[in-house]
Amino acid sequence: MSREGSSGGDGTQALRDPAARRRLIGLLAGLAICWPMLQLAEFNPLALLGPGSLQVIANFLGGFLPPATQPDFLALLARATLETLAMATAGTALAFVIGAPLALVATRALSRSRIGPGPGRWRAAALRRAARTVSMVLRAVPEIVWALIFVRALGLGPAAAVLALAITYGGMLGKVYAEVLESTDTRPARALLESGSGRIAALCYGLLPNCARELSSYTVYRWECAVRASVVMGFVGAGGLGQLMDQSMKMLNGGEASSILLVFLALVLCADALSNALRRLLE
Repeated sequence: MSREGSSGGDGTQALRDPAARRRLIGLLAGLAICWPMLQLAEFNPLALLGPGSLQVIANFLGGFLPPATQPDFLALLARATLETLAMATAGTALAFVIGAPLALVATRALSRSRIGPGPGRWRAAALRRAARTVSMVLRAVPEIVWALIFVRALGLGPAAAVLALAITYGGMLGKVYAEVLESTDTRPARALLESGSGRIAALCYGLLPNCARELSSYTVYRWECAVRASVVMGFVGAGGLGQLMDQSMKMLNGGEASSILLVFLALVLCADALSNALRRLLE
């Protein structure tokens, strides 16, 4: 059969995407799933464009200008910022203490029972499943719920936020660390285990050199999320920028709220710069 039948009028062979039908079916399936969800969520962005809504938004945003710069308020803002940073850093550090061992147990690439048949194969699989279940249970409850529980138990203050972040983020770090470690090239770790090396040595010399940047970047991102979560938990009495923001909003002081938001933006920018610096350091 000649190729002319499949050629265009200009003599060039017609090009056709072999996956076009699958992409179209996937797009239609996505729309069929998302549209009912948007209806259930009462999503109507056109409501924001109404004249009444725009006027309300403009009046609300106008109250944020200019930012508050009174010395007394700036002193409170500095103290609240340090308190928020302390909560986020301490919570992330405790989360690492919880998540790293869970990831070490849950990572299949570091299991010596997978090298060959042995009596501990099923026991190791059950232990990995238990570690993944613990990680799932820890992250299943939002940190704001844990904060409410610990505020009841410990009273108002940053200690409740630190424990809430440690529990929830410990489960998140354990899950993601294990997935990152298993998604990298596991052959060096397997070779070390087969030669009699311990799991810690296989982790440090077999897996970490290939995924240290991803792990450090995600850890800094979790710290950034912890800063944001600390602000939210301040609304339930955990202190920090969130509690100061709650007081400013209740007093309808938009200038103070604007200053708090600017500080919060600066913290996020610093976290992003720290993540980039760590990635360049580990290259």
